[in-house]
Amino acid sequence: MTDQNFIATKEHRRFVEFADAVKKHRTIGLCYGHAGIGKTISARRYTHWDTTGSLLTTWGPRDPSDEKVYASLAKTRTVLYTPEALATPRQVRDELHDLTTHVDICIDEHLRKGKPSATLHHRLIHRVELVIVDESERLTGRGYEVLRDRYDRAQIGLILIGMPSLEKQFSRYPQFYSRVGFAHEYRPLTNDELRFVLDRHWRRLGLNLSPDDYTDAQAVAAIARITRGNFRLIERLFTQIDRIMKINDLHTLTDDVVEAARSTLVIGG
Repeated sequence: MTDQNFIATKEHRRFVEFADAVKKHRTIGLCYGHAGIGKTISARRYTHWDTTGSLLTTWGPRDPSDEKVYASLAKTRTVLYTPEALATPRQVRDELHDLTTHVDICIDEHLRKGKPSATLHHRLIHRVELVIVDESERLTGRGYEVLRDRYDRAQIGLILIGMPSLEKQFSRYPQFYSRVGFAHEYRPLTNDELRFVLDRHWRRLGLNLSPDDYTDAQAVAAIARITRGNFRLIERLFTQIDRIMKINDLHTLTDDVVEAARSTLVIGG
């Protein structure tokens, strides 16, 4: 999802408050929720990772236009890390160290504004205050120990994002679990939020969602039943709705169109 299409839901705002609290108190936070409800989108939005992440993957000479990216990193002071599947503890340690160091350097360059490079003329100051680890179920017990060690040594905030079983999973690691200060459940869209999101999707189709139109009400009810407020499912469903309406030259979104779009998707239970 691009910044232009981003929708600031209540759950996203709750995530921002949660992340700010973890960063402020330098504690560990667990964010959990079902797949597709917006956890990763919120984390990427909070860290501006859609713009900053791509810059950090290619390390080298910088363009003056990158100053805006530096400013974003200096504002959030946060790293978003997604471990690879089956990542080893050493890989987690090295990747997180490199990523955090790159962010530290970028923030330092922004704060110094053209003064001599931090890496050449003085000891690099650690600027990162929060690390967010997405897809944290990919880590093993030793991987969690790597994170705990980094948390203890650097005295930074740490957020782990995962599925609803995340809390129970960490209860098996008492040294890690005892350091958890906040737990945040990321919930599906409420009915009012769903209506707000669907209004945006209707407009992207060139239509107006009318609360007094029975056809619209039927379509909304069908979408609510199929997606259950799941953000990712809504996006996938409307991709198919748009395709079906263009192929058939339709100008009204009906529950039949919704059901036809649903039949092209693989949707679990």
